[in-house]
This record gives sequence, structure tokens and C-alpha cells, in this order.
Amino acid sequence: MTVTYSSKVANATFFGFHRLLLRWRGSIYKLLYREFIVFVLLYTLMSLVYRLALPDHEKRVFEKVALHCNKFADQIPVTFVLGFYVTLVVNRWWNQFVNLPWPDRLMFLITSCVHGRDEQGRLLRRTLMRYVNLTSLLIFRSVSTAVCKRFPTMDHVVEAGFMTPEERKVFDAVKSPHLKYWVPVVWFTNLASKARSDGRIKDSVDLQTILNEMNKFRTWCSTLFGYDWVGIPLVYTQVVTLAVYTFLFSCIIGRQFLDPAQGYPGHDQDLYVPIFTMLQFFFLSGWLKVAEQLINPFGEDDDDFEANWCIDRNLQVSLMAVDEMHMFFPPMTKDIYWNDSEAQPPYTLAAADYCIPSFLGSTRQLDLSERTDRRDSHFSHQDFRQHRRESMLVRVRRLLSVQEPPELAPPKHSFKRHSSDDSLAFRPDYRANPDIPFPRGLGPRVFPRPKAHSPTLRRDTLGSLREVSSSASSPDTDPGGFSFPDPPPVFSPPSCPPTPVDQMEEDLGPDGNHGSRRTRPKRFRWSVPKDWCKPRTPRLSTQLSRQGSKSSLHSQPSPNGPGESRGQDAPTAVPFLAQPVQPEATPVPETDILECVGRGTDKKDASDSQENNSNSRSLDV
Repeated sequence: MTVTYSSKVANATFFGFHRLLLRWRGSIYKLLYREFIVFVLLYTLMSLVYRLALPDHEKRVFEKVALHCNKFADQIPVTFVLGFYVTLVVNRWWNQFVNLPWPDRLMFLITSCVHGRDEQGRLLRRTLMRYVNLTSLLIFRSVSTAVCKRFPTMDHVVEAGFMTPEERKVFDAVKSPHLKYWVPVVWFTNLASKARSDGRIKDSVDLQTILNEMNKFRTWCSTLFGYDWVGIPLVYTQVVTLAVYTFLFSCIIGRQFLDPAQGYPGHDQDLYVPIFTMLQFFFLSGWLKVAEQLINPFGEDDDDFEANWCIDRNLQVSLMAVDEMHMFFPPMTKDIYWNDSEAQPPYTLAAADYCIPSFLGSTRQLDLSERTDRRDSHFSHQDFRQHRRESMLVRVRRLLSVQEPPELAPPKHSFKRHSSDDSLAFRPDYRANPDIPFPRGLGPRVFPRPKAHSPTLRRDTLGSLREVSSSASSPDTDPGGFSFPDPPPVFSPPSCPPTPVDQMEEDLGPDGNHGSRRTRPKRFRWSVPKDWCKPRTPRLSTQLSRQGSKSSLHSQPSPNGPGESRGQDAPTAVPFLAQPVQPEATPVPETDILECVGRGTDKKDASDSQENNSNSRSLDV
């Protein structure tokens, strides 16, 4: 019977395995004591011959042979070959246990789907389950020596009640040179189909479910038969066995303690008991014995599967389930937690330590107060940059090319698109209300010259612009507090192909004259169908709002008409867009063309633009 010791190792304690080391049944001592005694006797005999029987010149020859054996014994890959072999055997052993045929699922379906409490219905259910158990018995007889000894012939099977004499005649009438474990499966399927036609099985779905489970049961049986038919290749088993025993035989000669007076390297001590050689034999031979025992788990070893017990259990449980327990269940009563919404089963005093609170996540006890306080203190961009310069940890991470943690990274401006839902608060219009103060750290925006390939415009179904920028602002080059090294790209729909204007216009200086070093970038125009632009809001405004520790640029349609200001109670923001650009030579209708013009300034004139710019600069579209 399989040796079970799970209760002995339920808890990991100090010297918890010492009880297992003293057990005999199923132990390595029981498997290996014969081979170990033979090894010790051969080693002792060889040592006595070397020390007492051989003359001096023959001792020198034996010493050379011993050194040679010890040198080349380590070249045998015994550990490598044996390790793979044992791994393969253990996986095969466990797969065979997983595929043992258990009739439980079939008996549940038969007792619930095959109706009739009369004698005919009872006979039908018991016969179906008997065919299932007969199938597993025929498989176990072919793969297990213990079961074959119990049922050596078909007469013993009939005598045990798994088959009737009439069924035996039909079974013998099937002429087939192969194993006929599939014959009871055919009887089962035919009888189940007849039960469906007689009304014992009410639905065809129930019949299909029963047949599917029977096919799974047959698959388990055929898998066991396949493992018995196709084993591990014999050549692999022979290689492993020869490698282990060759290594151990070479150790009998090569691990002898030689005369220290001869000065051989590694033989400066003369002992009589080779402790580590004996341990090496014990481990390698024990490893091989493990594979030898598990390669066929249907034998008669201590750890082999109890196939006879499986047959007895399956027959008893299955017949009881489909016969005595058919349509039987205890009366329904109210449980003790009937009106208790928080049912809590009691604990005994021995199990009181296992009453623990519910697990709410690994971040439940995470302390973020320090980081949250730093984020809520509204550090400016310059403060973050100064903190990064002074942090030695950041320098080490940068040197090792390690990604910085998110709490040390400076805030990046993200430009996201807000919905035009009425529930969102509108930003104040700084053009109509110049007295509204700017948020702290923000001033009139001056954007650099946009690149020719970056701007595109998209007008989505919500009537808003979506602008995205992955570049952080730099306070060193922005006279108003922030500036962006790259213009925010604007995305356009497929219906608005870009058409760049082939000229650059000079912008007027502070004195109203031409010749200023600031130039207006190229204008990019997009042709828009009239029917697309008209129903939309004629004016869009894009603001810069502060969210947490990041700045994001939102664009929303203005709910008011041109020239009307927004509410004064709205949160403060910085206007970004825009005035309609009127070309000097050829005016273009506003419904046909949308123009996106950005204003830029050189680094050299950054101080001049800071003095002359007003508190709000905007462009209307």
C-alpha cells in the first residue's frame, strides 16, 4: 500500500523530518541495504588484499591502478544522466496517477438523469455502472500484476460479479486478437441509447452528457494501457544503470587509501572507513532505486498504486450512488444562519489562532504620507530640477542606467482633451476679462515656432481640439514662466488634408514697424467642407489647467458666441488659441479654411517679449 506521511510534515518544525528518517517501510534503507552491504564487503576485501596479501612491488602496481581509476571515474557523467532519467520517471509516474479511471462523474449523471424508481429503472442504473467498473477492471488486469494475481482469468471476473454468464458468452463471441476492454463501453452506449428511446432519460442533452463522460472514462483507461505499452526507451535505462554501476565499481578500487609514505597527492592520510565514498554510493544508488521503483507504479512495491483497493472502492461507491441514493436527499430545513447576513462559523479554542481579518490587498498598509505631502505642496518645476541635481540617488541611478522612480521624476505637461459635456466647468476668458489674475507660476504664453511636419488639426464629434505634447516646459526659455521646446501637435481628420502656405510673414514689432527679428511661422491651412464646419461651435479655446503635479492642455468648445465672456466663477486657466488670420492679399472664407498659427520668439529676444507681451495672448479660430 502507498506509504502516506503527509500528517507528519504538515508543519515545518525544527528537526521535523527526523521521524521520517527512522521509518522502515517505504524507506531508502529497505530498498538499498542489500546493495550497500555488497559494496562495503567488496571495498573491505580489496583493502585487505592491498594491505596484507600483496608484496611491495605489487602494491606499487595496485597504487598506479587506483590512481588511474580515481582520475577517470570523475569523467563519467553519472549525475547528469541520472538526474534527467529520474525527472522523466517521476513525471511519468505522476501522469499515470492523474489518469486513473474514477467513475464518480458518471455515477452522478446516471443517478440524476436515468429516471425510474421501479425495478426496471433500478436494474438499468446498476447495469450501466457495472459496465463502467468492468471496463476499468479489464484495464487493471492488463497493467497491474497485483490485479492480475487477483483475477487471473475471466472466470474469476464472472465469479466476482463484474460480469454475468450471459455477458461472458457475448464477450467471448467477439473475435478480436486485441485487448477487449472496449466491449463493455459499447454495451454501455447501446443501453443508454435504449434508455433514451424508452423515456428513462428525459432529454437528449442528458444522453449526450452521459456519453461524453463515458468517452472521458475510456480515455483514462486507454492512457493507462498506452503507458504500459510504450515505456521509457530501454537504451536510456541501460545507459543510466551502466553509468551508475561503473562509477561505483571504479570507486571500489580508486577510492582506496594508499600508503602515505609514497607521497601520492591526496593520500597523505591512511584511514580504514571511506565515509564520503559510502555516502556517495548511498545517494547515487538511492537515486537509481527511486527510478526503479517508480518506473512502473502498478507493481507490488511499497509506493505503487493500490489498484485492487481502487476496484473495490469504485464498485461499492458507484452501486450505492445509483441504487440506494437515487432521488434520495434529506428534508430541507432552515439553517442556523437563516436571518444572519454576516454568517461566522465558530472556532474552537485549538483553532482560535486561525481567526484572522480579511485580506484587503498588499497596499493596504502602505504609508504614502510623506510622498503625498510633497506632491500637495505644489513644488514648482524649478524646485524639482534643483532636487534632482542635489540627489545623489538620482545620479547613481543615471550612472547605472536605472529608471528613476515616479516620485523623483519632474512633472511633464500632458495635453489631454476634455469632453464638451455641460457638467464640466468653463475656464474664464482672459481676453474679455484682462483683470483676472493668472495662476501662480503662469504668465502670458509665447510658443516657439512650430515645425512643418508636426501640426495637424482634428475636429472630433465632441467639437473640441486634442493636443498632445511629450516635451516638458523649460522655465529658462519661457518669459511667462513656461515654454515648450516643441509645438503641441494637433491632429486632423482625414477630411482635412493640410495645405501649407509657401511664404513667411514678418510680425510687427512693439513699435508697429516691420523689421523685427521675430517672424511669423508658416501658416498651415486645412480645407474643411462647409457642411462640416457650420454646425460646429465657431470658436474653440484651449486652456492650460493644473491637475495634480502635472500640467495638461485641454481644449473645449466655447459655450458662448464670439465676443462673449465666460463666467467669472470658473477656475483660472491660461488661454492658448486664437484669432482668425486675415491674409492681406486674398481673403479666404472662414467656413472653408481653418488656420492654425503659432507664435514663436528667439531665445535672444526672450527678455524683450516678456516686457512687451500682455497678460493674455490668444488666437481665434
